[in-house]
Amino acid sequence: MTEESAGRPTRGRYHHGELRAALIEASFTLLAESGPAAFSVARVARRLGVSTAAPYRHFPDRDHLMAAVATQAATELAQRFEDAAQAAGDDPAERFAATAGAYVRFVGSRGAGFDVIYAADLGDLHDRALADAGRHLMDVLLDLTRRAAPVSPEVALILVGHHIAAAHGYAGQYASGFFRRGETLDTVADLATAAGRTLLRGTIDA
Repeated sequence: MTEESAGRPTRGRYHHGELRAALIEASFTLLAESGPAAFSVARVARRLGVSTAAPYRHFPDRDHLMAAVATQAATELAQRFEDAAQAAGDDPAERFAATAGAYVRFVGSRGAGFDVIYAADLGDLHDRALADAGRHLMDVLLDLTRRAAPVSPEVALILVGHHIAAAHGYAGQYASGFFRRGETLDTVADLATAAGRTLLRGTIDA
């Protein structure tokens, strides 16, 4: 069985060029199930029913596959932030806080958060697409922060760091099963949004 062939894609059979996209999407599924520590090219290949050598036609190693996943994650997450802010209305504080809930929902469904997007070992690749996507993601978040908080650029950066840490913490607690009283992903996302409001209020009042 070949991993790329003519005809309708099935398990282990893909048109030319489709395997790359399938590898990235399967990587998201694996990350959502097992996290970055258990991620490997071989596991992704087995998930798709292709040979373990097939992914290396598109990615020279694990880190390059992960970089492609991180690039797509950053792009999708930036859009989630923008959509959440738009849905929150005109209040800049609510638009800022909504990104925390959007982050929890994204990580809960996609499995790739800031720990993947800004993974230290991916920095050595000097991947331009990933750098650009990561920069755009932070620009979106910083813009929402500056509009919500009349603070200096230095304090805005600190606020973003606290905001990210809180949102990522809620996402991690949800994934680890910390919430055992029947909280849904949406419930935890609402808790993260409330934390964002509190954080912003504390920063402005300080």
